[in-house]
Amino acid sequence: MFRSFSAFNYRVWFIGAIVSNVGAWMQNTALSWVVLTELTDNDAAAMGITMALQFAPPLLLVGVTGWVADRFDRRRLLMVTQTLLLLLGAAIGILLLTGVMTLTIMYAFALALGLVAAFDNPSRQAFVSDLVTRENASNAVALNAASFNGARMIGPAVAGLVIVAVGTGWVFLVNGVAFLGMIAALFLIRPHELVPRAKGQGAGRLADGFRYVGKRPDLMVAFAMVFLIGAFGMNFPIFASTMALEFGQDADGYGLLSSILAIGSLVGALMAARRDQARIRVVVAATLLFSAAATVSAFMPTYWLYAVTLMVTGFSVVTMLTTANGYIQTTTDPVLRGRVMALYMAILMGGTPIGAPIVGWVAAQYGPRVAILLGAGAALVAFSIGATWMLSSGRVRRDETRRFRLTIDETLPLRVVTPEDFSDQVAATTPIPLARDARSA
Repeated sequence: MFRSFSAFNYRVWFIGAIVSNVGAWMQNTALSWVVLTELTDNDAAAMGITMALQFAPPLLLVGVTGWVADRFDRRRLLMVTQTLLLLLGAAIGILLLTGVMTLTIMYAFALALGLVAAFDNPSRQAFVSDLVTRENASNAVALNAASFNGARMIGPAVAGLVIVAVGTGWVFLVNGVAFLGMIAALFLIRPHELVPRAKGQGAGRLADGFRYVGKRPDLMVAFAMVFLIGAFGMNFPIFASTMALEFGQDADGYGLLSSILAIGSLVGALMAARRDQARIRVVVAATLLFSAAATVSAFMPTYWLYAVTLMVTGFSVVTMLTTANGYIQTTTDPVLRGRVMALYMAILMGGTPIGAPIVGWVAAQYGPRVAILLGAGAALVAFSIGATWMLSSGRVRRDETRRFRLTIDETLPLRVVTPEDFSDQVAATTPIPLARDARSA
C-alpha cells in the first residue's frame, strides 16, 4: 500500500502536500460559508457562481496549461503557483478581517484562484509521476489522493471551529501559512533523483494532447464519465452547506459534514493504493455506487443519518476518480502526460462552471434534496456510458459454463496507439506500450 514511500522525493512531497491540503480544505470550507452566509442571504446560486469562476479557467486554458506542464520544469512551476495561491489566500483573509470584502470582490478572487489553479493542477498531477518509477505510478497517485482526503477529514472541521470562534478571515490566513509546507517540500526535493522526463523531437504542439485522446476510446469514455460526475455530482460545498442549514446547523456542523465525507474518501484512496493496476471497470462500478449512495442520502430525515451516507458517497467518488487518474497516467505516453492530465483536470474541474450554477439554482428553488438527486441522475448516466462501452467493446461476456454469470475479459487488447497516429512531431519517441496496460481495462 505504501511502496511509493521508498523514494525520498515522494516522502518529502507527501508530507508537504498533506500540510498544504489541510489549509486548502480550510479555505474551501470558509469560502463557501462566507458567500452563503456573510456576503449573501443563504443564496446557493451565488455559491454556484463562485465555484464556476474558480473552475472555468482550467477548462478555457486547457491547451496552454497542459503544454506548459510538459514544456517547463514542473518543480519550479509549482513553486511559482503555490506562492501565488499563498498570496491570494492571505489577501482574502485581510479583506475579510478589515470588513471591506464584497460579493463582487470575492468573485474576482475566485477567478484569480482559478487562473492560478489552471496551471498548478496539471503540473502537480503530472509531477507525481516524476517522483516514482513507472511501476509505482498508480500507487503514488492513489496515495496522493489519500493525502488529499486525509486533509479533508481535518481541514473542514477545523475551519468550522475557527469560523465560530474567531471568524472566517483567520481561516484564509492559516491557509496562507499552510502553503509554506508545500513550498518547503519543493525546495527539499532532490532534482537529480527525479525520473527523467521523456521528450519528443522538437517543441510539442498544443493539439497533440487532443489528438492523442481522440485515438483512445477508453480515455474518451473515462473523460465523459469524469465530466458528468465533476459537473453535477461533486458539488459537495453546495450539497453539504444547504443540507446543514436545512438541519439547523451552523458553520461547525457544515465543516463536520465535509470531514465525515472525507472518511469514506480516505478509505477509497487507500484501497486504490493496494491495487496493482488501475482498471477502468472499477471506475464504472464506483460510478454506479456513487449514484446509489447519493440517492439514499437525499432522503435521509436527520443530520446524522445524512452524515453516515456521506461516507459511502465519499468512498465511491474517490474510488472512481483515483482509479481514473491512475489509469490515465499509467497508460499515457510520457511525452504527452502533462497535456493529457491537463485535459483530465479541465474536464473534471471545468465541468463545475456548467453544473455548479445549475445545481445551485436547483437547490435555491427546489431545495438541496432535489439538487442531490440531480447529481445522482448524472452519475447514473455516466455509469450507462461506461457500461455500454464495456459491453460494445466485447469485454463483458456470458460465462461459458454458467448461464447467468458474466465475465470480464482481461486479455482483450485495445488497438495500440503509436506516435504516428496522432503527431509526426513526436514520431522519434518510442512506441506507446499500451497493449500490456490496456488488458487491465
